[in-house]
Amino acid sequence: MSLTERLFRSLSPSRPLITHYDDAAGTRVELSVATVANWAAKTANWLVDEFDVEPGDEVAVRLPAHWQTAGVLLGAWWCGAEVVDHSDDARVTFVAPGAAVSGVTAVVALDPMGRGLASPPPDGALDYLNEARLAGDNFSPLAPIPGDTPALAGSTVDEVLAGVGSVPAGARVLSTMEWTVPAGVLRGFVTPLAAGAHLVQVSHPDPAKLADRRRAERTTVDLLD
Repeated sequence: MSLTERLFRSLSPSRPLITHYDDAAGTRVELSVATVANWAAKTANWLVDEFDVEPGDEVAVRLPAHWQTAGVLLGAWWCGAEVVDHSDDARVTFVAPGAAVSGVTAVVALDPMGRGLASPPPDGALDYLNEARLAGDNFSPLAPIPGDTPALAGSTVDEVLAGVGSVPAGARVLSTMEWTVPAGVLRGFVTPLAAGAHLVQVSHPDPAKLADRRRAERTTVDLLD
Protein backbone atom coordinates (compact mmCIF):
# COMPACT_ATOMS: atom_id res chain seq x y z
CA MET A 1 0.00 0.00 0.00
CA SER A 2 1.38 3.41 -0.96
CA LEU A 3 2.31 6.04 1.61
CA THR A 4 -0.66 8.16 0.51
CA GLU A 5 -3.10 5.28 0.93
CA ARG A 6 -1.74 4.58 4.39
CA LEU A 7 -2.05 8.21 5.44
CA PHE A 8 -5.64 8.50 4.17
CA ARG A 9 -7.08 5.13 5.10
CA SER A 10 -8.46 6.15 8.51
CA LEU A 11 -9.59 9.69 7.58
CA SER A 12 -13.18 10.69 6.93
CA PRO A 13 -13.46 12.38 3.50
CA SER A 14 -15.60 15.24 4.79
CA ARG A 15 -13.40 16.37 7.66
CA PRO A 16 -11.00 19.34 7.34
CA LEU A 17 -7.42 18.27 6.66
CA ILE A 18 -5.38 21.38 5.90
CA THR A 19 -6.03 25.03 6.62
CA HIS A 20 -3.45 27.19 4.88
CA TYR A 21 -2.71 30.78 5.86
CA ASP A 22 -0.38 33.02 3.89
CA ASP A 23 0.27 36.01 6.15
CA ALA A 24 2.11 37.88 3.38
CA ALA A 25 -0.87 37.60 1.02
CA GLY A 26 -3.53 37.81 3.73
CA THR A 27 -5.27 34.60 2.57
CA ARG A 28 -6.86 31.62 4.29
CA VAL A 29 -7.94 28.41 2.52
CA GLU A 30 -9.42 25.32 4.19
CA LEU A 31 -9.42 21.96 2.41
CA SER A 32 -11.18 18.75 3.35
CA VAL A 33 -9.69 15.29 3.11
CA ALA A 34 -11.76 14.74 -0.04
CA THR A 35 -10.46 17.89 -1.74
CA VAL A 36 -6.81 17.12 -0.98
CA ALA A 37 -7.33 13.52 -2.11
CA ASN A 38 -8.84 14.79 -5.36
CA TRP A 39 -5.76 16.91 -6.09
CA ALA A 40 -3.52 13.99 -5.17
CA ALA A 41 -5.43 11.70 -7.55
CA LYS A 42 -5.17 14.23 -10.37
CA THR A 43 -1.44 14.57 -9.73
CA ALA A 44 -0.90 10.80 -9.66
CA ASN A 45 -2.83 10.32 -12.89
CA TRP A 46 -0.91 13.15 -14.54
CA LEU A 47 2.46 11.74 -13.48
CA VAL A 48 1.59 8.28 -14.76
CA ASP A 49 -0.11 9.37 -17.98
CA GLU A 50 2.31 12.10 -19.02
CA PHE A 51 5.64 10.96 -17.57
CA ASP A 52 5.22 7.18 -17.20
CA VAL A 53 6.10 7.39 -13.51
CA GLU A 54 6.41 3.93 -11.96
CA PRO A 55 7.07 2.80 -8.37
CA GLY A 56 10.60 3.79 -7.37
CA ASP A 57 10.96 6.53 -9.98
CA GLU A 58 12.21 9.86 -8.64
CA VAL A 59 10.11 13.02 -8.61
CA ALA A 60 11.81 16.18 -7.38
CA VAL A 61 9.79 18.59 -5.23
CA ARG A 62 11.27 22.01 -4.53
CA LEU A 63 8.24 23.84 -3.16
CA PRO A 64 7.29 25.78 -0.03
CA ALA A 65 4.76 24.54 2.50
CA HIS A 66 1.44 25.12 0.72
CA TRP A 67 -1.81 23.25 0.13
CA GLN A 68 -0.83 22.73 -3.51
CA THR A 69 2.44 21.16 -2.39
CA ALA A 70 0.36 18.70 -0.37
CA GLY A 71 -1.36 17.57 -3.58
CA VAL A 72 2.00 17.17 -5.32
CA LEU A 73 3.56 15.13 -2.50
CA LEU A 74 0.56 12.86 -1.98
CA GLY A 75 0.10 12.38 -5.72
CA ALA A 76 3.73 11.39 -6.18
CA TRP A 77 3.56 8.88 -3.34
CA TRP A 78 0.23 7.49 -4.52
CA CYS A 79 1.78 6.27 -7.77
CA GLY A 80 4.83 4.96 -5.92
CA ALA A 81 7.31 7.73 -6.76
CA GLU A 82 10.23 8.63 -4.53
CA VAL A 83 10.18 12.30 -3.57
CA VAL A 84 13.64 13.87 -3.67
CA ASP A 85 14.97 17.43 -3.44
CA HIS A 86 16.75 17.29 -6.77
CA SER A 87 18.06 14.64 -9.11
CA ASP A 88 19.28 14.41 -12.69
CA ASP A 89 17.18 11.24 -12.92
CA ALA A 90 13.91 12.82 -11.76
CA ARG A 91 11.01 12.20 -14.13
CA VAL A 92 9.77 15.72 -13.39
CA THR A 93 10.78 18.53 -11.04
CA PHE A 94 8.12 20.68 -9.34
CA VAL A 95 9.18 24.27 -8.64
CA ALA A 96 7.63 27.57 -7.56
CA PRO A 97 7.21 30.50 -9.97
CA GLY A 98 10.49 32.24 -10.66
CA ALA A 99 12.66 29.21 -9.93
CA ALA A 100 15.29 28.03 -12.37
CA VAL A 101 14.00 25.61 -15.00
CA SER A 102 16.06 22.60 -16.01
CA GLY A 103 14.93 19.32 -17.57
CA VAL A 104 11.26 18.39 -17.32
CA THR A 105 9.86 21.05 -14.99
CA ALA A 106 6.35 21.71 -13.68
CA VAL A 107 5.76 25.17 -12.26
CA VAL A 108 3.25 25.26 -9.41
CA ALA A 109 1.38 28.59 -9.29
CA LEU A 110 0.79 28.49 -5.49
CA ASP A 111 -2.33 30.56 -6.05
CA PRO A 112 -4.58 30.46 -2.95
CA MET A 113 -7.69 29.80 -5.05
CA GLY A 114 -6.11 27.12 -7.24
CA ARG A 115 -5.67 29.17 -10.38
CA GLY A 116 -2.88 28.38 -12.81
CA LEU A 117 0.00 30.66 -13.70
CA ALA A 118 -0.88 34.27 -14.51
CA SER A 119 1.53 34.18 -17.47
CA PRO A 120 2.92 31.32 -19.58
CA PRO A 121 5.66 29.26 -17.92
CA PRO A 122 9.25 29.52 -19.17
CA ASP A 123 10.11 27.71 -22.37
CA GLY A 124 10.16 23.98 -21.81
CA ALA A 125 8.23 24.15 -18.51
CA LEU A 126 4.64 23.16 -17.75
CA ASP A 127 1.86 24.87 -15.79
CA TYR A 128 1.13 22.16 -13.21
CA LEU A 129 -2.30 23.35 -12.11
CA ASN A 130 -3.73 23.88 -15.57
CA GLU A 131 -2.28 20.55 -16.75
CA ALA A 132 -3.17 18.38 -13.78
CA ARG A 133 -6.71 19.67 -13.34
CA LEU A 134 -7.58 17.89 -16.62
CA ALA A 135 -6.47 14.52 -15.23
CA GLY A 136 -8.80 11.95 -13.68
CA ASP A 137 -10.37 12.46 -10.26
CA ASN A 138 -9.77 8.86 -9.12
CA PHE A 139 -6.55 6.92 -8.98
CA SER A 140 -5.58 3.35 -8.20
CA PRO A 141 -2.03 2.01 -8.62
CA LEU A 142 -1.76 -0.66 -11.28
CA ALA A 143 -0.26 -2.93 -8.60
CA PRO A 144 0.04 -2.64 -4.81
CA ILE A 145 2.95 -0.45 -3.67
CA PRO A 146 5.20 -2.55 -1.36
CA GLY A 147 6.38 -1.12 1.93
CA ASP A 148 10.01 -1.33 0.81
CA THR A 149 9.40 1.06 -2.12
CA PRO A 150 11.53 4.24 -1.82
CA ALA A 151 9.30 7.16 -0.85
CA LEU A 152 11.29 10.07 0.58
CA ALA A 153 14.93 10.78 -0.22
CA GLY A 154 16.13 7.21 0.25
CA SER A 155 13.65 6.15 2.95
CA THR A 156 11.07 3.52 2.10
CA VAL A 157 7.33 3.76 2.77
CA ASP A 158 7.77 1.68 5.93
CA GLU A 159 10.76 3.73 7.09
CA VAL A 160 8.96 7.04 6.56
CA LEU A 161 6.04 5.92 8.71
CA ALA A 162 8.41 4.52 11.34
CA GLY A 163 10.16 7.90 11.51
CA VAL A 164 7.15 10.14 12.18
CA GLY A 165 7.27 12.33 15.26
CA SER A 166 4.92 12.35 18.20
CA VAL A 167 1.64 14.22 17.72
CA PRO A 168 -1.51 13.28 19.67
CA ALA A 169 -4.11 11.52 17.56
CA GLY A 170 -6.65 13.95 16.15
CA ALA A 171 -4.73 17.03 17.31
CA ARG A 172 -5.07 20.46 15.72
CA VAL A 173 -1.54 21.39 14.72
CA LEU A 174 -0.30 24.93 14.06
CA SER A 175 2.84 24.78 11.93
CA THR A 176 5.22 27.33 10.44
CA MET A 177 7.67 24.68 9.26
CA GLU A 178 8.89 24.67 5.68
CA TRP A 179 8.47 21.33 3.89
CA THR A 180 12.09 20.82 2.96
CA VAL A 181 12.97 17.37 1.62
CA PRO A 182 13.31 15.19 3.56
CA ALA A 183 13.32 16.50 7.16
CA GLY A 184 10.70 19.24 6.84
CA VAL A 185 8.31 17.04 4.87
CA LEU A 186 8.59 14.27 7.46
CA ARG A 187 8.13 16.43 10.54
CA GLY A 188 5.88 19.18 9.24
CA PHE A 189 3.64 17.24 6.84
CA VAL A 190 3.75 13.46 7.22
CA THR A 191 3.77 13.50 11.03
CA PRO A 192 0.49 15.47 11.40
CA LEU A 193 -1.23 13.44 8.69
CA ALA A 194 -0.11 10.14 10.22
CA ALA A 195 -1.70 11.27 13.52
CA GLY A 196 -4.98 12.15 11.82
CA ALA A 197 -4.41 15.77 12.78
CA HIS A 198 -5.94 18.90 11.29
CA LEU A 199 -2.91 20.82 10.01
CA VAL A 200 -3.04 24.61 10.18
CA GLN A 201 -0.08 25.65 8.04
CA VAL A 202 1.09 29.27 8.14
CA SER A 203 3.31 30.54 5.33
CA HIS A 204 5.35 33.75 5.69
CA PRO A 205 4.24 33.82 9.34
CA ASP A 206 3.76 37.14 11.09
CA PRO A 207 4.79 36.40 14.71
CA ALA A 208 2.31 39.01 15.96
CA LYS A 209 -0.57 37.02 14.44
CA LEU A 210 0.29 33.51 15.67
CA ALA A 211 -1.64 33.88 18.94
CA ASP A 212 -4.73 34.90 16.95
CA ARG A 213 -4.25 31.90 14.65
CA ARG A 214 -4.14 29.57 17.67
CA ARG A 215 -7.32 31.02 19.11
CA ALA A 216 -9.23 31.13 15.84
CA GLU A 217 -8.29 27.59 14.82
CA ARG A 218 -8.32 26.14 18.38
CA THR A 219 -4.93 24.49 17.80
CA THR A 220 -3.42 22.28 20.49
CA VAL A 221 0.09 21.55 19.17
CA ASP A 222 2.78 23.83 17.71
CA LEU A 223 5.37 22.84 15.09
CA LEU A 224 7.48 25.96 14.73
CA ASP A 225 10.70 26.67 12.85
